[in-house]
Amino acid sequence: MFAVLKTGGKQYKVQAGDTLRVEKLAAAAGEKIQFNDILMLGGDKTVVGAPLIAGAGVQAEVIDQIKGDKVINFVKRRRKHSSKRTVGHRQKLTLIRVTDILASGADKSGVKAAVGAGSVSASALAAVDAAPKAAAPKKAAAKKPAAKAAPKAAAAAAGSDDLKKLSGVGPALEKKLLEAGVTTFAQIAAWNADDVAAMDEKLSFKGRIEREGWIEQAKTLAAEQE
Repeated sequence: MFAVLKTGGKQYKVQAGDTLRVEKLAAAAGEKIQFNDILMLGGDKTVVGAPLIAGAGVQAEVIDQIKGDKVINFVKRRRKHSSKRTVGHRQKLTLIRVTDILASGADKSGVKAAVGAGSVSASALAAVDAAPKAAAPKKAAAKKPAAKAAPKAAAAAAGSDDLKKLSGVGPALEKKLLEAGVTTFAQIAAWNADDVAAMDEKLSFKGRIEREGWIEQAKTLAAEQE
């Protein structure tokens, strides 16, 4: 029996016993997790979801939190800025082993759902990395701030920098940044490669941060305000 699951914006065909690397999950090594976004089940009888299969799930054990191969990103701007920059990045991944495929009853199994690291707060994620055994009871509390994100973004907008000064940032994109807690040019200017990758994944920027040169622009704008 096999299943096609969805996690981190990607689809994986898995069987019991398979080991695979997925986009980083908010889970510690040794924890048991369950993927609930199941698109297809195969075996004696094939079942295709519309788009998901109700009650189906794939259970797995977290082996370790790892990093992928280093990717070198070279950017050269000849006409606009006459500058070049080389940045290395290693994507954070989670290594898991599939233990069981459930055709039904997954919603009542009681196993913790697999949640992407970009879907929880930074403090909750740090707690998972630092104290693996204590991370499970904090998972419910980590989701509460998400419901208040919109009001907080509205409150932060009053004292925030005008992020629309960044290339390619309009009102809609500025709102996304505020909801993610990004309110000043100084914050953006201090981003490193891991911060850029995390923000790309969380807000689906698809490389816009580096393509538009936000960090360099933010440094200049922050300096002008001092």
